[in-house]
Amino acid sequence: MRRVVCGIVCGLMWVPALALAAVANQPSEYVRQWPLQLENPQAGAYRVPLSEAVYRTAHSPTLADVQPFNAQGQPLPAALAEVDAAVPAAELQALPLFALPAGGVARPGDLELIAERDADGRIRRLQARDAGTTSASDPTPRAWLLDATGLHAPMRALRLEWEAGAAPVQAELRVEGSEDLRDWYLLDPHAAVVDLGNGAQRLQQRRILLDSHARYLRVQLLSGSLPPLRQVSAEVPGPLRPDATRWLGLEGEPQERGYVYTLPGRFPVGQVDVEATDNQATRWIVQSRDREDAPWVQRAGPWLAFQLGSGATAQRSAPQALAVPSRDRYWRLIPDSGEAAAMPKLRVGYRPETLVFIAQGATPYTLAAGSARVQRADAPLSQLVATLRRARGPEWQPARATLSGDAQALAGDAALEPPAKPIDWKTWLLWALLVGGALLVAGFAVTLLRGRNTTPAA
Repeated sequence: MRRVVCGIVCGLMWVPALALAAVANQPSEYVRQWPLQLENPQAGAYRVPLSEAVYRTAHSPTLADVQPFNAQGQPLPAALAEVDAAVPAAELQALPLFALPAGGVARPGDLELIAERDADGRIRRLQARDAGTTSASDPTPRAWLLDATGLHAPMRALRLEWEAGAAPVQAELRVEGSEDLRDWYLLDPHAAVVDLGNGAQRLQQRRILLDSHARYLRVQLLSGSLPPLRQVSAEVPGPLRPDATRWLGLEGEPQERGYVYTLPGRFPVGQVDVEATDNQATRWIVQSRDREDAPWVQRAGPWLAFQLGSGATAQRSAPQALAVPSRDRYWRLIPDSGEAAAMPKLRVGYRPETLVFIAQGATPYTLAAGSARVQRADAPLSQLVATLRRARGPEWQPARATLSGDAQALAGDAALEPPAKPIDWKTWLLWALLVGGALLVAGFAVTLLRGRNTTPAA
């Protein structure tokens, strides 16, 4: 009996271990992969724009099956980045720089400026007078005048440049603005600039954040010292980035209430449009769902989609923007008024997303996609990017990585087969404990009965 009990206990010991077993996140669990080419091999963080092929391969509605790997097949920390809006990129524009007498810092009210300006207000010649002294510059200036009349947009920031290899710098500056060189208003009372070195390490902060339309700027040194300024540039918004929306044309099938279309991948659809083969004017409703047995969800409309004429002179209605992008597989067009002469083509627009990842381990890196067995665990990289942008400027981006070469097959379509239904080990464990306990009680009962039967009669 003791052997039976020990056997039951030993048999139950491996059951919890099986319950913890899981499919490992490795390349062999994905449909295919692409080699990654790194723009800067020394960078620690990278961003990968997702291609149409990646969207067509992905299976997860959240793109959780898009995962970068290193050369050892280990998953790299990664997360989808938010799609950047079409905001202007920053550009730098050098500003005319004029040194002012040191006395202008101690007694700003006593500083007189005599400026010769052209018709646009740009300074052609500057003469500074302080306490009866006239000087165009000072051997060791502690104040500077900047001419910003040539800027075409508001300043985001100032960037100070001085000769490399200068003495360590840690200074505090006061920045003021003016429209006429007479009345000044405060922009930044305590702007810090730093340029420190420690062996191969270097700490630099030469950027002063501003949001100003001022025509003139006055920069005064409050504490510390600055090497001779080589140039001061204004950071201004550049031209608008072009719209990055890409379009797919879907052919549909007629159904009782309209036309049904199938999205060939996990594209983040943000706009829809209707394309007809002839002149048309129809009010449409757009719906979508991710499964054939799920209810339809209205995404856009009703709106009037029209097309008049053909070729370059054709007039068309504007695409409709969705309130929230959707990756649903199935889309439906329902005519709300009027009828289409022929089945229309549904055009869906999406903006490619970016996957950000941290470099770990040896290269080459690859990007795998398409799996119903494993999922990527998102790393908190959005906080990292936000922190670095505060330190390096709002335009900072991780280094670029691109898909290079043809796709390499991994598990193929087998990776899209859902894993076998997991065994409910908890239920089996409970039943095993109950049966084992019952056998144990029965064994004790048999032992007691045998002992009673072998007791000699008195």
